[in-house]
Amino acid sequence: MVIPPALYYLFAPFLMGIIGVLADKFKAPKLRDGVAILVSIWGLVSVWMLYNMGVASGDILVFNIGGNPPLGACFEIDLMSIYFAGSAAFLGLLVTIYSYTYMDHDTRLTEYYALLCAITVGMIGITFAGDMFTMFIFWEMMGIASYSLVSFRKDSPGPVEAGFKYMVMGSVGSVVLFFGMALIYGMSGTLNYAVLASSFRGAVLTPWTTLVFSTLIVGFGVKSAIVPMHTWLPDAHPEAPSPISALLSGIVIETGLYAMIRVFFVLYEPSVFRLPIAALAAITMTLGNLLALFQPDLKRMLAYSSIAQIGYMLIGLSTGSKMGLQGLFLHVFTHSMMKGLAFLAAGSLVHESQTRNIDDLKGIGRYMPYTTLGLFISFMGLGGVPGTGGFISKFILFGSAIQSGMIWLTVLGVLNSALSMGYYLKVIKTLISSPVGSIKGAKEAPAMMVGVTIVMTLLVILVGLYPEPMVNLAKQASESLFSGLDAYIGAILG
Repeated sequence: MVIPPALYYLFAPFLMGIIGVLADKFKAPKLRDGVAILVSIWGLVSVWMLYNMGVASGDILVFNIGGNPPLGACFEIDLMSIYFAGSAAFLGLLVTIYSYTYMDHDTRLTEYYALLCAITVGMIGITFAGDMFTMFIFWEMMGIASYSLVSFRKDSPGPVEAGFKYMVMGSVGSVVLFFGMALIYGMSGTLNYAVLASSFRGAVLTPWTTLVFSTLIVGFGVKSAIVPMHTWLPDAHPEAPSPISALLSGIVIETGLYAMIRVFFVLYEPSVFRLPIAALAAITMTLGNLLALFQPDLKRMLAYSSIAQIGYMLIGLSTGSKMGLQGLFLHVFTHSMMKGLAFLAAGSLVHESQTRNIDDLKGIGRYMPYTTLGLFISFMGLGGVPGTGGFISKFILFGSAIQSGMIWLTVLGVLNSALSMGYYLKVIKTLISSPVGSIKGAKEAPAMMVGVTIVMTLLVILVGLYPEPMVNLAKQASESLFSGLDAYIGAILG
């Protein structure tokens, strides 16, 4: 089978490391930074090219690597893959542009941009993988790049400690996941999604398949920061550079959720995982919001908020319905914009004030109006206020729980959304209060950083006021998974 150029282009970011080394050698740092942005644009355009190669009309693209299934690896690209890959590539582009100014005073930027490209390639590879072996390779690429970026500022003990904790927990999760894959291979003789679906799905639960389910929950749950496997996130995200925090919270943890969704629907009927996932959703969103209430550190508060948002997304998975998955997929995009915006706006505040303590930021909003407005809009979206994208995605998520007979989960979700407004509004109130101390005389962040936050602010509002395009894309992605499973299997098995 001929592999289209677009698939090669997606992995062009690997060239970033070589270009960066050459740029350093010839003392051309701006060239390196500019190429990083161009490579990010290239990746997003490549996803668009694959979308227009037939995926837009419902076709499924299959590219075999090193042999044919069931033993050969492959990429299998459908609407769900494109939806997640496009979200990852788009946020990766915005983060790269923001980094151009934010990281200007740091050293080792060749390493930074190479790792940033690697984490984006890892996420896209996970979404395009047609078998668990290929998925695991890109899973580890994403993980290793994440660990390195969290501890990027290695001169300080905080990032090193957070990165090490993240690496240990992430590695344990990967080992458990690999153990589950070994069990699956031992029972079926393959790791290809399509062949697994034909042998596992609909089968009677046994102790072995239950054990596999448990390993998958732990393996994917660590990366997705599902309670109680979340403890690395509140340390890692605050210590990472703010653009990396935006990427980790905005889309990396959702990529773990993507892998969980793909594998669960391949191996099990929704009735198998509905109640366990519903319980995890309730615990995750409640604990995340409660712990966020007591955080004096702005970025740490946002990190706990990310845990709560994963809980909302799990509501959609727990329903096992088209509407639930539609809400989940829509919330993946809106959350990537809202939480990405929140971390980037927080990064601008920290960049100008040199502090993450919320009380020490009192009054800085009066000197940084555009950044503070972006943070305010992101908070309104995360809280589900009408007029923002977060309201639309939460409305569908909570509605799907009612439709599936889990009204208690909807009530808990609404109560948690109201609870989250407590700490969001507290931060905004502090930022617009009368300035004190060294905050007096602060100035707005550099133009490129402000520009990125303004673009994301407008997108959050646009999806809230004109949601049809994104709602339709999320619906198509949901149908490609829920109703198109036979087509997905048939694309491999013929």
